[in-house]
Amino acid sequence: MAIAFVSICITGDFLQEVLVVEEAAVVIVVVVVASVVVADLGTEVVAVGVVVVTVVDLVVTVEAVVEVAAEEVDLAAVAVDAGAEDVDFVKRGGKAMLEPHRHEGIYIARGKEDVLVTRNMVPGESVYGEKRMEIEDRESGNKVEYRVWNPFRSKLAASVVGGVDSIHMPKGSKVLYLGAANGTTVSHVSDIVGEEGAVYAVEFSARSGRDLVNMAKKRPNIIPIVEDARHPLKYRMMVPMVDTIFADVAQPDQARIVALNAQYFLKQGKYWLRGHFVISIKANCIDSTAPAEAVFAGEVDKLKAERLKPLEQLTLEPYERDHAVVVGVYRPPGM
Repeated sequence: MAIAFVSICITGDFLQEVLVVEEAAVVIVVVVVASVVVADLGTEVVAVGVVVVTVVDLVVTVEAVVEVAAEEVDLAAVAVDAGAEDVDFVKRGGKAMLEPHRHEGIYIARGKEDVLVTRNMVPGESVYGEKRMEIEDRESGNKVEYRVWNPFRSKLAASVVGGVDSIHMPKGSKVLYLGAANGTTVSHVSDIVGEEGAVYAVEFSARSGRDLVNMAKKRPNIIPIVEDARHPLKYRMMVPMVDTIFADVAQPDQARIVALNAQYFLKQGKYWLRGHFVISIKANCIDSTAPAEAVFAGEVDKLKAERLKPLEQLTLEPYERDHAVVVGVYRPPGM
């Protein structure tokens, strides 16, 4: 989306409209402004539904209209989705209110539409073209940037919206993420655990791995690992003991993959100190002929056989079809 700057110039007894356009599309967004209208012989510029600016031998630009509108209406600054390359901030009617979610590090931005957000670890930067918003911190009075977390694009976000009891990723925790792909969900986990935490992101695909590495350059708490999660010994020197394993590998042997990595990297100890796992199960990747419920039950049995004790199971409808998330704790031999 390109932003066109519109200048209205007075020349004699009539108005001349001058358009300076970047790229191909012309899109003007001012609060709830739909268009800019110029009277044929008058001297008024009308920002539809918001404010009227009178021209008196001046050049009126869109920036001026935005400034006047911001002074007259109580607004919150929110982001417009303008692609992965650049996201511009504009003004939209209504004040967004921030409410902490029961999961630490996750928030709900309440406005015209409630959305799940995480605090942006790299202000001014989007990872995959997601919307961003600035909300004023009530204590400090400073503007803080948040990133919208869409449950239709992230299975972990879908499980949070669906009501999962715990994702076991508090601030400062270490997470081993299996099946990191391009880093869409990994970036939000990075926001959640914060600078004190770490995300060890494993991805087998070289192409997705390049995107993951490039994203990690701006997020120091992400350690990208381009390797096969079936062979944890290949990256054992890079990953310490972790608090949580999140797996989204979509493979028929994913229960075994999680168990292998848990054996090497998941924390052990008393019940309250044991590491946890969160696994996303895609029924079609395991058995496309069996009902999804039967596939989920079979995977839970496999996890139990691998000494992974399921504590909670949640389907991801309507965000993901035939998907479920299983949360549990690791029980190493002898405990």
